[in-house]
Amino acid sequence: MLYMLLAIVHVMVSLTLILVVLLQVGKGQSIGAAFGGAGSSQTFFGSRGPATFLSRLTTVSAAVFMLTSLSLAYLSSSGGQGSSLQERALPPVTDTVPAPVTAPESAVPPAPSHTPEPESAPAPMQDAPAQPVEPPKQAP
Repeated sequence: MLYMLLAIVHVMVSLTLILVVLLQVGKGQSIGAAFGGAGSSQTFFGSRGPATFLSRLTTVSAAVFMLTSLSLAYLSSSGGQGSSLQERALPPVTDTVPAPVTAPESAVPPAPSHTPEPESAPAPMQDAPAQPVEPPKQAP
């Protein structure tokens, strides 16, 4: 539960950090050009301009991003979540011979049919398999 909550916060903070960094401009340019003129940036962000606001927002976003990254790493390594697929994999299958399946005998005998059964010879009896014979032991 905590891991999923931190993962969601982490994704949202990372998207915020990307947006804030992309809003900042290089040296010698002002963000006012993006809003339609040089004077509009001061009215949109206040009298000091966008640099202070965006730099503080970048700092806060980066700090929260680092904290969530460290928290997720700690939870992942402490066993909160499986750290690899091999740990979560099923145990290997061993070579075993399954037990023979016997058909369950019905408690109710089959209903007699009205059609006469054709006369047939009974199936020949099969001999049981021979027991293995041990070779004679040689005298020393």
